[in-house]
Amino acid sequence: MRFFIPALALITAALSAPVSAAPTSRESPDPARLRASVAALVGFGTRHTLSAPDDPKRGIGAARRWAGTELTRISDSCGGCITVANIGRGFTGERAPDGVQVVDVLGFQNGRDPKRMVIVMGHIDSRVSDVMDAVSDAPGANDDASGVALVLEAARILSKERFDASILYAITSGEEQGLWGATLLADTAKEKGWDVVAVLNNDIVGNTVGQNGVKVDDRVRVFSEGIRASEDLPQQMARRADGGEDDGPSRALAKAVDHIADTLPGGLDVTMIRRPDRFGRGGDHSPFLALGYPAVRFSVGAENYDQQHQDLRTENGTEYGDTIDKMDFPYLAKVTAINVATIARLAAAPPAPAEVTLRGALATDTTVSWEPVAGAAGYRVYWRPTDRSDWTDHVDVAADATSHVLKDVVVDNHFAGVAALSSSGAESLVTFGGRERR
Repeated sequence: MRFFIPALALITAALSAPVSAAPTSRESPDPARLRASVAALVGFGTRHTLSAPDDPKRGIGAARRWAGTELTRISDSCGGCITVANIGRGFTGERAPDGVQVVDVLGFQNGRDPKRMVIVMGHIDSRVSDVMDAVSDAPGANDDASGVALVLEAARILSKERFDASILYAITSGEEQGLWGATLLADTAKEKGWDVVAVLNNDIVGNTVGQNGVKVDDRVRVFSEGIRASEDLPQQMARRADGGEDDGPSRALAKAVDHIADTLPGGLDVTMIRRPDRFGRGGDHSPFLALGYPAVRFSVGAENYDQQHQDLRTENGTEYGDTIDKMDFPYLAKVTAINVATIARLAAAPPAPAEVTLRGALATDTTVSWEPVAGAAGYRVYWRPTDRSDWTDHVDVAADATSHVLKDVVVDNHFAGVAALSSSGAESLVTFGGRERR
């Protein structure tokens, strides 16, 4: 069975409030609030997907109801600016042979465009050593109460502003059993015809001491795909011919996150990992990538595997288990700040150009052309030498422009792309330029 709780119908009505420019007074994420949210989630004992859905105090059902209540409380503080709802579907698989109802808790902050979405998410379910053990305590403090706490704190901060795009605060279930809640949400996005600008998946974002005991508190990893999972072989070959392997939408999103992080005083460095996820592993952004949506994963700079998917125990002096005392909440606040700044910029910006084409073969100039973007106040044309991974030069052009000639920029030796700009200067993701498709 699948259900969509009625309040979601409200997203079809766009708000008329003006778009918010990034305020200098935006509140910083609060480590104490983040800690309180993680503590509350740990207090439900286990949040295993197969645990009790109806128990008032223990299990995933109680945890989901708490998360919904928290989003509702935030909404009440902003005059109902966030619509809270659940979606659910039954799943059956190797890790749920008798079937299970997977439910996601969602908070919609309507923008002027109700169909254009920036999604930030974390998964609420937890587990221990045996993925089928739905009874033992599974605190899941870092994996992934940290991500859920981040989503709630982002909602609290950003609910005080209004944006052009809508923001979806998503708390998924069923990640440990098979990415089921994210699959449900990605399918819902496709069925509802949402224009998904970006998906920020936060999973294991709250510890700083790694497996080898080394503290890494100055960076966060951001994983992104290059060649797109959604592209067929001819499309992949076309991207290869254009040289766009490092510039797909998800990689463009990761690069944007990196640049945004550099603007935050006292923040973290973003380590861009040029693969979709950790080696041989996956996460809740994967179903979005499969459907062609730009998506990245945030994870800590150094994981501690003794504190992931472990029964609570001590063996030979080593403590195992994902407990709250192993977390670093000032660090989690910094990861949250990067998410908040990224969401705010992308939600305030126009859509990215749908297509950018380059011309200039057998010439010394490159002509960059793009599809016009409704509501754009201007465009930023980027270029770089082909031996560089990041843009080195740019020029801003007027809102009525749909092409620009880069003088003395030889297309054989350069890449180019275009972003759309809002009147406040908020910038979309960069659309990479390729050959005109015939």
